[in-house]
Amino acid sequence: MSQDIDYGNLMHSAMRGLIKTVLTDVAETGLPGAHHFFITFDTGHPDVEIADWLSDRYPGEMTIVMQHWFENLVVTDIGFAITLNFGDAPEPLYVPYDSIKTFVDPSVEFGLRFETAEDDDDVEDTSIEQLEEIAAEPIEKGDAEIVSLDSFRKS
Repeated sequence: MSQDIDYGNLMHSAMRGLIKTVLTDVAETGLPGAHHFFITFDTGHPDVEIADWLSDRYPGEMTIVMQHWFENLVVTDIGFAITLNFGDAPEPLYVPYDSIKTFVDPSVEFGLRFETAEDDDDVEDTSIEQLEEIAAEPIEKGDAEIVSLDSFRKS
């Protein structure tokens, strides 16, 4: 055998399958208990579908929170569609699994991070507590706030 086993890509595929399984269950039965998700994805991915104003505001990556209000969660083999509330304005999004950079469920201290060759090796991870504080902040009408994890990274 002249080729190596690509464990990195196999692990990423398995982790994306886990996200699909979790989201499928949430679509069918809702979020159980205190579970909630922070999902950071690459807004420049060619298959991401978000409103123009969101892609203008977040040209590199964006973190969404699935917690108190979301609807129309549709899970497919290659991604998921969801409607989220941005300052009392519902916005549909489509996020392919291969655009996801991080998936965190702070209620059980679970997180996945998808690293690529372009990722900076000295990135400081955001703590569960920091993510929970961000999620707890109220969003005023017309003042939607989507937090980029870049603000927590070392320069």
